[in-house]
Amino acid sequence: MTTGDRRQRLHKLRNVLHSVLLVLGMALIAAVCAWAIWGWEGVLWAMAAVAIAMVVTPSIPSGLVLSLYRAQPVARHEFPEGYALLDALSRRAGLPGVPRLHYVPSAVANAFAVGNRRDAAIAVSDGMLRTLTERELAGVLAHEISHIVNNDLWIMNLADAMSRATAVLSQVGMILLLLNLPLVLAGAVTVPWSLVLVLVLSPTAMSLLQLALSRAREYEADIDAVGLSGDPEGLASALLKLERRQGRIWESLLLPGRNVPDPSLLRTHPPTDERVRRLMALSGERPRRTDDRPGPVVLPGG
Repeated sequence: MTTGDRRQRLHKLRNVLHSVLLVLGMALIAAVCAWAIWGWEGVLWAMAAVAIAMVVTPSIPSGLVLSLYRAQPVARHEFPEGYALLDALSRRAGLPGVPRLHYVPSAVANAFAVGNRRDAAIAVSDGMLRTLTERELAGVLAHEISHIVNNDLWIMNLADAMSRATAVLSQVGMILLLLNLPLVLAGAVTVPWSLVLVLVLSPTAMSLLQLALSRAREYEADIDAVGLSGDPEGLASALLKLERRQGRIWESLLLPGRNVPDPSLLRTHPPTDERVRRLMALSGERPRRTDDRPGPVVLPGG
């Protein structure tokens, strides 16, 4: 095992543990919020409600998400280079089938995955295809396939279910507190302020953990993408190029404070510089498996 392989496994283990701890932290916040209202019986009911919601509530259909972005299916003969990359990456990832490729007619450089391991689709925008080389596109596709392999969509759906449950519990608790406010003011009922703080702060804490979980899954998808493509520099180059392109688009809008960075706690994606730094730390001793063609890839339909 090379030093790069050991470093990659160490990074992946750290990110997996980080994700597990964040999910457990979200579950703990939901449990504490339920306990503040109904005691230990409320904790059991809250756990049951989240479990039922995950089983009964269907996930958003892939077709609906794709239609919202006006994504159009791309046939193999329209984009053979893209499907050649998808075939190779899917085979290395052990997917039972190759994700369907869709084209989004948008100048904004973007790519996203929908579905699961058995039935998945990857959408790539016109802006991204016109911006990236084939080598960089391979890194982006590997990143999206990693999201599919890691069941990130299901994990984030679980986090969203716990976040919504906590928000509902917080609202119920505050309503009960308001209904009993006359008794509290009369001294007939005593309400510990610590429980009030739990009800007030739980939704905010849950949202911050959900954002942190999203960033952790992005880091893990980056690392797994390197394992699929064997080319950390390709993905790093794509991230830097996409950030520069997005910066030009948004900085052209006359918005106050546009050059002020978002607080790190409120980012759904990690800072690009940190993602690139981690990718370049994996670049040693790792062979390149994709072409580094100088020009943009051939677009669907010409």
